[in-house]
Amino acid sequence: MRHAYRLGIDAGGTFTDFIIADRQGHIELFKSPSTPEDGTKAIRAGLAQIADALGKPAAEIVANADLCINGTTVALNALIEKQGAKVGLLCTAGHEDSLEIRLGHKEDGYRYDPEFPAAHMLVPRHLRRPIGGRILRDGSEHESLDEQAIHEAVTYFQQEGVEAVAVSFLWSVTNPTHEARAAEIVRERMPGAFVCTGSEVHPQVREYTRTSTTVVNAYLSPVMQRYVSRIDGLFEELGARQPVQYFQSNGGLALGRMMSERAVAAINSGPASAPQAGLHVARPFGIDNVITVDMGGTSFDITLTRGGQTNFSKDVDFLRYRIGVPMIQVETLGAGGGSIAHLNEQGMLQVGPRSAGATPGPVCYGKGGKEPTVTDANLVLGYLNPDAVLGGTVHLDRQAAIDAIREKVAEPLGISVDRAAFGISTLVNLNMVNGIRRVSVEKGYDPRDFALIGAGGAAGMHLVRLAEEMGIDRVLVPKVASGLCAFGQIISNVQQERLSSLPMPLDEDDAHREELNQRLRQLRDEGIAQLMAEGFSPEEISCHYRFEIRYVGQIHECTVEQETSQLDADGWKALKAAFHSRHEALYSYCEPQSAIELVNLECSVVGHVEPPSMPELAPTEGPVEDSLIGQRDMLFDDRGERVTTHVYDGAGLGPDQSIVGPAVIEEATTNIVVPPGWQATLSRSSTYLLQPT
Repeated sequence: MRHAYRLGIDAGGTFTDFIIADRQGHIELFKSPSTPEDGTKAIRAGLAQIADALGKPAAEIVANADLCINGTTVALNALIEKQGAKVGLLCTAGHEDSLEIRLGHKEDGYRYDPEFPAAHMLVPRHLRRPIGGRILRDGSEHESLDEQAIHEAVTYFQQEGVEAVAVSFLWSVTNPTHEARAAEIVRERMPGAFVCTGSEVHPQVREYTRTSTTVVNAYLSPVMQRYVSRIDGLFEELGARQPVQYFQSNGGLALGRMMSERAVAAINSGPASAPQAGLHVARPFGIDNVITVDMGGTSFDITLTRGGQTNFSKDVDFLRYRIGVPMIQVETLGAGGGSIAHLNEQGMLQVGPRSAGATPGPVCYGKGGKEPTVTDANLVLGYLNPDAVLGGTVHLDRQAAIDAIREKVAEPLGISVDRAAFGISTLVNLNMVNGIRRVSVEKGYDPRDFALIGAGGAAGMHLVRLAEEMGIDRVLVPKVASGLCAFGQIISNVQQERLSSLPMPLDEDDAHREELNQRLRQLRDEGIAQLMAEGFSPEEISCHYRFEIRYVGQIHECTVEQETSQLDADGWKALKAAFHSRHEALYSYCEPQSAIELVNLECSVVGHVEPPSMPELAPTEGPVEDSLIGQRDMLFDDRGERVTTHVYDGAGLGPDQSIVGPAVIEEATTNIVVPPGWQATLSRSSTYLLQPT
């Protein structure tokens, strides 16, 4: 750290989390209710809390921060709520319907359902305008660009009030001149509109993926521009010496101007920092296989990291829209503390995906909520202190939670309130377990080889039950669990993704090796130059490479990772061997005798940021009983028998002290439930290790 502080801000659906670290390694966590209508309100409120705690004006704290980092759900929410810009598309004539054809694809689970509705089109048919002109696969011009058609399309866009224009032509990845000229015309005629091209946003083969990614980027970028302008303006007003960094879906940081132009890279901005934080939490235990789960008020996000490397995804359908750019693979469920419990059309109990969100919130928040949620169930089960104050402002009302569960769930089902509350908790746990299976078992990983890391304010009350279902015997919950994504932001690096297509056979005689090396050098040098322009020295920059390879005739590729940009003869052979090995790991077989080919290249260029030092907990002389602050009757199974359970104050516990379940450990912003048969031990790194007794 170059200055006194580092500040991470994670704007979630219910709360906005703040982590501030100083040069001595002191870390403090603050929370403020999110303000989706204007994120600066929540940030001002959080900064006011920090200023009160530190006894310094917010402006002084911000001015003395070397990094102010913002993770946000603005782009994600705009996509979910269909609140993006009005977009027009210029595409190659004859390809106006590729967005609706979607390669003939229907989502898994609905392939044979004739009543499953079509995806909502971000660009309606009348705003997809065909443009004459054709570039061929080799980059040659087969037909000149029809500029008159572009002018006519722009006139129509102006009449229709279009705010953003996406340009995506065939084979622009081999020759972008037609796209560049079309974008130039649009910018001249529509100076106030946002314009982006496929060759800029996603310069890799596959026309549908490139077009869809470009359209999503055009749809979200104006929204992101307005958000970045407000946030940057706030920090400039407060005297920030460094520009705000924004968290990207690839797990790295980027300046606001980049996020404004590439909003598609901000879709998973919030949860993408969880893997880095999870690895940091697990490192003192010698663990580098982690499944990090973040259960907040609105959603449940899952990421998997194996051998210190986090799973990435690209060319995937996200909220029914094909996204081609690399993103940390995040499985997101509507299973947060605010998830609503209700009876479906068949009269069966269902939890989520609807959420009470920040407003009105769970019934027990007393902010107007009428439908029972997971948080209400946890309060009834005894996992939450009925006298607790969440986020510094929210007082809990246990009787209101009981009444809501009785009216909406228990009485209609003819069961007790306790059984109804336990049923709500059990159902949300099963939903979360299914999500964990999707990122582990369905990807070829055995969850028993991983530790489960808890993040989010609600996770500590559910983690052990999830671990039991998955056969996991190591659960880690840091004291800053409820703000773990914000913590992940302050220890993350600046990162860029450089993409390219380079179809070529990977022959035995390595005839194409120099061509591949040349392209790798180009991607590396472009990325390094960009980061050096942002103030990084060459020594602070590293590059990592991913190769998308397939057997000749296959449709889909496997991704192989390498650390070097220059392959010698041995490296050429090692690359091919790594592909066969990866194919076998994914599909249980490989064909070393079959010809293979390279399709796409990716280069991650990382500017390393010095992380803040992390202090160790000081030893505590007193016995663990000194932290016992009371007891509550809690329910741990479906038999309906409550157990008198000890409640411990986490602030009073010292390193190496253990608590045997049943117990609850109350931290400032989260509770950790230790069921019967488990124990929790606090480490010097301020993390609880939960294991079966």
